[in-house]
Amino acid sequence: MRIRVTAGAIVVGMLLLAPASAPLASASTDTDHDGLADRFERLSTRTSPYRADTDRDGIADGREDLDRDGLMNIQEQRLGTNPRLADTDRDGVRDDREDPDHDGLWNATEFAAGTNPLLADSDRDGIRDGSEDPDADGLTNSAEQIARTNPRLPDSDGDGVRDPQEDPDGDGLVNLYDIRAGTNPLRPDSDGDGTPDGAEDADADGLTNLVEQHVGTHPRRADTDGDGTPDGAEDPDDDGLTTLAELARGTDPMNPDTDGDGTLDGQEEPPTSSGAPVLPGAPVCTVFPTGNVWNQRVDTLPVRAGGGTYINSIGRSDTFHMDFGSYSGYGIPYQIVDSSTPRSTVVFDYADESDPGPYPIPAAPAIEGGSDRHVLLVDRDACRLYELYAVRKTAGGGWAAGSGAVWDLGSNALRPAGWTSADAAGLPMLPGLVRYDEVAAGAINHALRFTAPTTNRAYIYPARHFASSSSDASLPPMGLRLRLSPTADLSGLSHDALVIAVALQQYGMILADNGSPWYVSGMSDPRFDDDVLHELDRFTGNDMQVVDTSGLVSTP
Repeated sequence: MRIRVTAGAIVVGMLLLAPASAPLASASTDTDHDGLADRFERLSTRTSPYRADTDRDGIADGREDLDRDGLMNIQEQRLGTNPRLADTDRDGVRDDREDPDHDGLWNATEFAAGTNPLLADSDRDGIRDGSEDPDADGLTNSAEQIARTNPRLPDSDGDGVRDPQEDPDGDGLVNLYDIRAGTNPLRPDSDGDGTPDGAEDADADGLTNLVEQHVGTHPRRADTDGDGTPDGAEDPDDDGLTTLAELARGTDPMNPDTDGDGTLDGQEEPPTSSGAPVLPGAPVCTVFPTGNVWNQRVDTLPVRAGGGTYINSIGRSDTFHMDFGSYSGYGIPYQIVDSSTPRSTVVFDYADESDPGPYPIPAAPAIEGGSDRHVLLVDRDACRLYELYAVRKTAGGGWAAGSGAVWDLGSNALRPAGWTSADAAGLPMLPGLVRYDEVAAGAINHALRFTAPTTNRAYIYPARHFASSSSDASLPPMGLRLRLSPTADLSGLSHDALVIAVALQQYGMILADNGSPWYVSGMSDPRFDDDVLHELDRFTGNDMQVVDTSGLVSTP
């Protein structure tokens, strides 16, 4: 919904609401009763003071817009601007967007709101015109100006949805919450940082703007009700779990019994206790079954014979690096979508190894920064994972990508042998990411994804694809699984670093792509402390063991 607020859309009768101090023409000087003074017609509009519709086009002279600046002649007369110049003072700002009374409202918006563009508080009630809400829809005149809605109509486009609840940019945030978050309701990524406005966390309280909208808290106040308890630590549905705890478990913070089984969420066993991770926003979907190889521990499996050669190749003295952090765009994002998300056909560079889709791509997809430009989408209704590599817009407004794969999150099915996915190894990416919700909950119950500089022209289970032309046997194959040695020194690690280190000991990590040595993948999240993540830099290839996974397969 985009309702353009222009002065031409407001009837001339609105001007009768103006205070007496406004420079309106008197009846004695308006011979043809078109709202324009005879002198103004002769000198400014050059219309006839004796004919209300000089050009006989059915529009009265007062309602014409000679310079097409969005202001009618009668409004230009009132402002003292030139009806034949769109920018009377030649300052680069059109007359309709000037703000002569400095109340934050453009001239066009003032006319639309029925306020005086020459008085900052037209009705002298102590409330500036920009802060008034004449249609009582919850959006001030200033907010309506930003959203391009009509300040005197609560449902500007007449579609049955009130203006505050419209979502013109399709980012999941309605106009009201875009305004509250300080984001632009007409731009899905207001700051252009690659993170959609809904996924931003304006007040850095651990709740994204979309979550704040869902639970009804203010996206720019960490403690909305001012009771001393941060919004994330509140329990809005009284089920015994805080909002942050519910997000970590994948339950709904506004529904005390998310799965409807008669047991409060706070009394349920945490979903991760089964070994199958779940995602915030998609509580009924596990990230593949419990028996999937990603979700199986490897801390009791034997060390692979000759595995030290692979460690030498990757870099025995090279340090670990968490390839994600607190600042936006550093990491691999994912988005929750649903059955209402529009489906798009994607044109692939490697169509013979890609799933055709269609793919549920929102208006503002979260795209990984850098050259890989991955897009990961989880349909919470169908429990399906859609992953794309090298995503870009086509000239015609459609979507193209290097490759793409669709995964049933309830299945252990692999890609066809030899097929890539959105990842070089032909594996899903989502199950290998470090996510803050899991770290905060105290356990990561799955293997992690990592990269190595050079790989072999080979792959082992569960990988299905290689990305190398070298047959050097000392190079690691895709799908190789390593773990942090049980003798590695974990003393002194902060909570978050310790959770990741323990996961590396218990579940290990799977080689999924070519890249820098020992780079571990995760999501960017403002709640991560980068200094804490750097505590893991203490580990090197010397601290790793290659796991013998010859007998490790996903359970049926």
